[in-house]
Amino acid sequence: MTPPFRLTTDAIHQLTLTTEPWLSCDDCFDDLDRVVEEVLARAGAMREAFRVHLMGCSVCREEAVSLATLIASDHDLDPSGAVALLASWVSDTARSSPRR
Repeated sequence: MTPPFRLTTDAIHQLTLTTEPWLSCDDCFDDLDRVVEEVLARAGAMREAFRVHLMGCSVCREEAVSLATLIASDHDLDPSGAVALLASWVSDTARSSPRR
């Protein structure tokens, strides 16, 4: 018999995140390079649907982090700085710039 699995606080949080406005993984992957470029260049606002999707989808978030790491030097950032910048955009629900 499999022993019971205990959910961590982080796992519970991920399972109960709102998914609205909804964005599919396919749509996310279609725009991922453009959005990550804009975030690292500080050239645009991340659409709310995109931000919500990256908060809830670990696969797409890992892809965004990998891309940010790869292109960090194009934006005069070190990889950890690029990842931190991306994370701040994903987690920031009170950013004053308009979201597209």
